Amino acid sequence: MTDVSFLLTPGNLVRHPQRPDWGTGQVQSSINGRVTVNFPEEGKVVIDSSRVELIPVFHSE
Repeated sequence: MTDVSFLLTPGNLVRHPQRPDWGTGQVQSSINGRVTVNFPEEGKVVIDSSRVELIPVFHSE
């Protein structure tokens, strides 16, 4: 797994690979491999990017 959290900035859209039911989330912050994402169906979640590789979304799904 490749840690791409350094590419994620506030406002980026992402999906969680194991939780597609959460929908497309918006990155709130990315600090030292901990990415805070606000998902429409789950709310705010802090993700350890060394354990979960978030999927960037380049358009609204």
